[in-house]
Amino acid sequence: MDRAQKEKVVDELGQIFESSGVVVVARYAGLTVAEMQALRARAREADCGVRVAKNRLAKIALEGKPCASVADFLTGMTVLTYSEDPVAAAKVAEEFAKENSKFDILGGAMGDNGLDRAGVKAVSSMPSREELIASIAGCIGAPASNIAGAIGAPASNIASILSTLEEKAEAA
Repeated sequence: MDRAQKEKVVDELGQIFESSGVVVVARYAGLTVAEMQALRARAREADCGVRVAKNRLAKIALEGKPCASVADFLTGMTVLTYSEDPVAAAKVAEEFAKENSKFDILGGAMGDNGLDRAGVKAVSSMPSREELIASIAGCIGAPASNIAGAIGAPASNIASILSTLEEKAEAA
């Protein structure tokens, strides 16, 4: 890799570190190519990215970035899982780590906050952006459906009372 290629990689990594809501660092020693492809496919489905980079270049790219605390984890064979959604990458990494013992999560960063292993696990248990939006939409829609039900209820009650009165009149 020549100097121009290294500079390009550093720039790409710098953009990843700046734009990501969360970055998770893990060791992947012993993973097969198929297992790594499975991780990448999961990440793609969750709108995340997976990147293997030289630790030295990643440390250069981290200088002055909000998630500079992940530099401490960059030793050995490391892989970065990242996403704009502050929860998605942590969820993907946690799920993959549960199924594959060779994938060892070291830590990460969420904005300016460094995360240890327990921190990544805690972030992964939070609801994602889509789940929060669905929950909020449900909360907003619930009062409207309750009002519609309350407005419609008297009409149905009146109709049942009228039919009861009509049945009594016919019986008499």
